[in-house]
Amino acid sequence: MINFAATAMNNYNKGKAKYILASSTVLLLIAITLICGQTGYALNHFYKSLTGTYKIPVVASVKRCNDYLLPQRVLLRSKNIITDSIPPAEAPVIQRKIDTIDVRTSKDSLDAPVFYHADDSMVLDVPGKKIYLYGKKASTKYNDNELIAPGIEFDQSTSLVTATIKKDSLGHVISFPTFNQGEFKSISDTIQFNMKTGKGLTKGTYTKQGEMFVYGEKIKKVDASVFYTKNGRFTTCNLDTPHFSFVSRKIKFINKKMAITGPVHPEIEGIPLPVYLPFGIYPLSQGRHSGLLAPAFSSNEQMGLSLEGLGYYKVLSDNWDITLRGTLYSYGGWTMSVTPRYYKRYRYSGNFAVDYQRFKYNFKGDPDFTSNKTINIRWSHSADSKARPGVTFSANVNAGSSKFNSLVPNSPTRNFSNNLYSTIQYSKTWKDKPYNIALSANHNQNTITKIINVTLPELTFNLNTQYPFRKKESVGTPKWYENIGIALNTNAKSLTYFTDDETINRASIGTQITNNLQWGANHNVPISLSLPPLGALQISPSVSYTERWYQKKFIRRWNDVNEKIDTAISKGFYSAREMSFGMGMSTRIFGMFGFKKKSKIQAIRHEIRPSLGMSYKPDMNGHSYYSTQIDTSGRFGRFSVYDGSLFGAFGEGKFGGLNFGIDNNIQMKVRNKKDTAADASKKITLIDGLSISGNYNFLADSFRLSTFSLSARTNLFDKFNITANATLDPYDVDEFGERTKQLIWKRKWATLGRFLGGGVSMNTRFQGGSKKGDKKKDRQQQQQLSGQPYDPATGLPLDEYQTEAAYINNNPAEFTDFSIPWSVNFSYSLRFTRNRKADYSGYETNTFQDINWNGTLGLSPKWQIGFNGFYNITQKELGTMSLSLARDMHCWQMAINISPVGTYRFFNITISPKSGILRDLKINRTRSFYDL
Repeated sequence: MINFAATAMNNYNKGKAKYILASSTVLLLIAITLICGQTGYALNHFYKSLTGTYKIPVVASVKRCNDYLLPQRVLLRSKNIITDSIPPAEAPVIQRKIDTIDVRTSKDSLDAPVFYHADDSMVLDVPGKKIYLYGKKASTKYNDNELIAPGIEFDQSTSLVTATIKKDSLGHVISFPTFNQGEFKSISDTIQFNMKTGKGLTKGTYTKQGEMFVYGEKIKKVDASVFYTKNGRFTTCNLDTPHFSFVSRKIKFINKKMAITGPVHPEIEGIPLPVYLPFGIYPLSQGRHSGLLAPAFSSNEQMGLSLEGLGYYKVLSDNWDITLRGTLYSYGGWTMSVTPRYYKRYRYSGNFAVDYQRFKYNFKGDPDFTSNKTINIRWSHSADSKARPGVTFSANVNAGSSKFNSLVPNSPTRNFSNNLYSTIQYSKTWKDKPYNIALSANHNQNTITKIINVTLPELTFNLNTQYPFRKKESVGTPKWYENIGIALNTNAKSLTYFTDDETINRASIGTQITNNLQWGANHNVPISLSLPPLGALQISPSVSYTERWYQKKFIRRWNDVNEKIDTAISKGFYSAREMSFGMGMSTRIFGMFGFKKKSKIQAIRHEIRPSLGMSYKPDMNGHSYYSTQIDTSGRFGRFSVYDGSLFGAFGEGKFGGLNFGIDNNIQMKVRNKKDTAADASKKITLIDGLSISGNYNFLADSFRLSTFSLSARTNLFDKFNITANATLDPYDVDEFGERTKQLIWKRKWATLGRFLGGGVSMNTRFQGGSKKGDKKKDRQQQQQLSGQPYDPATGLPLDEYQTEAAYINNNPAEFTDFSIPWSVNFSYSLRFTRNRKADYSGYETNTFQDINWNGTLGLSPKWQIGFNGFYNITQKELGTMSLSLARDMHCWQMAINISPVGTYRFFNITISPKSGILRDLKINRTRSFYDL
């Protein structure tokens, strides 16, 4: 012991520095451990080399230990993000730490985690580096690759995933493997792909590209958008065994863009057709894209064989496109159409159409050889009302040669369209201003008379009713005179007309327009007073001032030499005016007639709306009237110098009398059989309106009683829509048809008057099937015909061809609604007019009477027959009649259209796929005949 102490004392000073350094190092390590122990990095998940790889997070900067010595020492650890659990006075400090240990990743690791699921079980083969998933819907998902199959095998060493079908004990397939990657989706018998490269190989695969259904015996996928098919077929039929398909040994698909094949041939019901093409290019992209428009073959008796509808569609920009089409006939005729369209979302949309026809009939050199050149111009434009509030601009133009419609081949609807109309209108309403203005141009054309009327321009200016005697800030009840209002309505326009028939007028069109030009204006200043009702009476006094401006005066004189009336025209600026004063009274009278409590008819309600007015009009235009001889018998007629002017002439003579009228409405209340409630009932309108009106002039020396206007309208049982109107004259006539002062009631007391003119029209519609379904279908069809505002995928209207609506009308069998078992539409029209003869020798009554009908009949769920026709009863002429037969063949449709009688006769047979992408792939047979 003494020796040990002595030795220690001897070595004390010798090892002092070494022991002090060792002790200090130990104490420093302990201090660092205690201080920094809470801030160390720990791995919170187990690293699995089979299912993923660990990636070191990137941190902007590395903090020292002392940076974390904050007053709040209680911290939470969440992976590699640390935040204080005690809310500090300022925003929480978020710090990132990185592990300083370098983790080496495996060469066979993946770039992203794999999510997997197994309905039944999962087997992990660690030595073989394989994972097996079992279950009806076992699935794996890696990046955008998703696989669902009854059995999935993953080999980590090769990164291959294999999926196959599974069968039960009876040999039935449990489910098929499905693979989704982006927009590519497929169903296969066997799927194998590499999770790293994305390449794969499948067998017995079905996939869809746009409207195309693709099947491939083997499909090799090289990337996300390109794959190759061996022994493949594609079709628009969604059956496992399609009705038709196109088969090729080699096909290349570029997803959602196009398909390119080697030698290809069609198959019908699995039977190959001996028609081969050396290659094929098939567009699969959706939306607008430029390309050729396939023609159809047809024939015409007058024009020969034709290549119809050959054209090209060109996308000019995001807002413009254009369609060019043409038809060639073997006898030398041809047609051409140019149809540009434009569309700007939330601003405007429209389209032009210029159609040109040049036909030759018979052969050059023959005495009956004829050649026609016709043109038709159409323009449609509409603007969004929200684009420029208060400003509207619209156009609907349809003009052209008078013979154009009658020469359109195989189109009965256009062949018998005898009237063309056009309107272009611009209007502006100022905000917080009492006035508005409108400019318009109009055109109407009769293809029978070949007279074309053009109004350009027409100006309308309206000043809303102003109350000049009202105070800016009214207090209390206004005085009666404060309700006096004054307004202004002005209409000015110019009108001309011409003909394109040289047999009627050989002058040039420019000369006709200049010679026939008229202009004029009409100004109306109404003054009204709104009075409070007196009990059940509503009293409305009024004053009206009207002034008209004329360009011409017409003076008619009897020519004794030629024994006819000659008309002299004097051009200049002329005006005429008229003023009237009146006071009107109106009221409403109700009546009810009830029935017994158990009666089917519960009550009949009658509403009467009588009106009575007193008015006075001084004779301010008597000087513009004159009498002249009108025939060789010495009879005289009364005319105004402004008869034939643009706005017509004012009436002559003073008027001081009564205006009267009465309107009726009759409704019936009946029990509702479809409603089981005790007090269930419904209203049926028997008569919507039955009215008669006229006036009596106390100041006239003769003909004090005016003609009567009679009108009636009803919609019986919501099926029969009937409208009628008539004009009745209470005075008798002589042998020349001129009015006499004797009332007709002295000769025929049981009459309302002598019939001058009027008409009756009736239309009805019946159809079978569900009303709710029919209405929904009707709305869908109307949207297809008229078009949606825009297509979100393209930014343009849905109707790709603006002539589609006309094609639907001419080929109804190709657009058949098989959900309606039957339907019948019927309309009848009867019109009478009484006009003075051209030679002023009397009056003649013209009668027009015709009927229209159309309907469909479902022979079976897949067969439907349709019919439509028009018959002119007056001329005893069948205008047009056509029959259609439609067959729904699942992915195909067959349409037969026949017009067996009439001037234009034809038949058309078309078999085509339903798919829009194959709309031009059709079999067409057309023949037409024409009777001169």
